[in-house]
Amino acid sequence: MRRSGNFRYKLKTATVTEKLIVVNVAVFVLFFLFKTIAYLFQLPSDFLLEWFVFPKEPGEFLFKPWSIITYAFLHSGIWHILSNMLILYYAGIYFLNYFSPKKLLNFYFLGAIFGALVYMASYNLFPAFQGLGRSYLLGASAAVMAVLVGIATHIPHMRIRLIIIGSIKFWWIAAFFVVLDVVQIPISNPGGHLAHLGGAAFGYIYAKQLGKGNNIASGFERMMDWFGSLFSGSKPARKSNLKTVHRRKNTTGTASTFTTTSQRNKKEEQEKIDAILDKISKSGYDSLTKQEKDYLFNAGKDN
Repeated sequence: MRRSGNFRYKLKTATVTEKLIVVNVAVFVLFFLFKTIAYLFQLPSDFLLEWFVFPKEPGEFLFKPWSIITYAFLHSGIWHILSNMLILYYAGIYFLNYFSPKKLLNFYFLGAIFGALVYMASYNLFPAFQGLGRSYLLGASAAVMAVLVGIATHIPHMRIRLIIIGSIKFWWIAAFFVVLDVVQIPISNPGGHLAHLGGAAFGYIYAKQLGKGNNIASGFERMMDWFGSLFSGSKPARKSNLKTVHRRKNTTGTASTFTTTSQRNKKEEQEKIDAILDKISKSGYDSLTKQEKDYLFNAGKDN
């Protein structure tokens, strides 16, 4: 009972990045467990997978529209899921220091959607893909690239310490993976690499627009909130038709004192956050103390 309680507590307190990783790993294990059972009993094992991978044919996609999301939680092997989850984990650490968990979900899901659409368009437009027969897309790479390129676009000059190479700028890491996808298109898995580039392109555009104060995914956020309310049982707050009238009392200054104190606290909190971010830009994330990292993480969760 205690172990079960500890697991639930860890899952409840986990970051959104860690929860995405848990879901990906759980789906990977379940599908390969099913594949193992099917192999032992000599049963067809691909029929279940075909319902969740993303097809290149628009007509087939119309029969399983959910596949534009579900494919991003499927992987073909150990190395496939391991590489994706490692990149997602480390990119997510930096991402959540600057953006809210909801924004990370926006980058992940919309990156997956954009990558899938680029994949489908490529197979139906480029002559190189003609006559290749049936093809399917699976893997979280497009979604992960959206998160990685998104945060690299937001903090391009932050230096990251790598064990072998040393300290390099964040955008160099993102650029390396983008170039890697480009050069591998004529070698192997061209549709998959184009999907990765689609996710990367979305991450770049979205991060640039957020930097300008434009949230191009606001409609998607509202849809996610509505979808989440179906399971939580909470209803959107209705605007009341009644007006609330507050009477001012000239004999006390409690209300104005409270407002001033609240504004002062917010200002001090923002100044502390700005100081920590300045330290990151100059010396890197690893230069922060544990207290500074915790403070920045908790401040990010409140946004």
